[in-house]
Amino acid sequence: MAKPHRIRLPGENRLLTALPREECDRIFPQLEKVSLNLKDILYEANRPITHVFFPLGGVVSLVLIMESGLAVEVGTIGNEGMVGTPVFLGADRSPTGAICQVPGEALRMEAKLFQEEMRRGGPLQSLVQRSTQAMINQISQSTVCNHLHSVEQRMCCWLLMSHDRVGADEFPLTQEFLAQILGVRRPTVTAVAGVLQKNGLISCHRGRMTILHRKGLEAASCECYRVVNKELDRLLG
Repeated sequence: MAKPHRIRLPGENRLLTALPREECDRIFPQLEKVSLNLKDILYEANRPITHVFFPLGGVVSLVLIMESGLAVEVGTIGNEGMVGTPVFLGADRSPTGAICQVPGEALRMEAKLFQEEMRRGGPLQSLVQRSTQAMINQISQSTVCNHLHSVEQRMCCWLLMSHDRVGADEFPLTQEFLAQILGVRRPTVTAVAGVLQKNGLISCHRGRMTILHRKGLEAASCECYRVVNKELDRLLG
């Protein structure tokens, strides 16, 4: 029998809660709690990254800005990971930017302090390394998903991942943003959301999304949601 998936409560970050107590006592004084509001920019594309972030709730999108000005989402991060992977990989900037799409809170650390922690080695470095692999897995799975699965399946998958990260049944989410992340026109999102709402799975009203029937969403989603979470559990425990 499959193990039930745990929805983590707001205020937890999976990497930080996995640290031994002595590591927490040493590292936490270097962290600052900040609020992430809708459309807040955590770092800009091709600009120096000054901080890394450990989300406690909400959803952060990694986006590429095309020459036309169109922003395309290439990945999402929530309380399972860290925003600022380029710093971990030794870079001070990236062609992708990081933007808050669902509000929440995060703990942030100056990039130079984070780099010092990585040079120390130890539990945090190991967790960030495995989290980076989980992010690569997510982006790879998303590429396959975008090619093979329907808009309805992909929307269900994204809503489930957001539900996990937010830790609440209701959260702010506009159909305009859903259209952007799914790479489709807004009328398509409106039509698909209408089907899900008619089936009693969700409710959307005035920029708010409510998950009404999680099991139904899981049944309507593609395999990608299960694959990504299985890998995340394998890598982070």
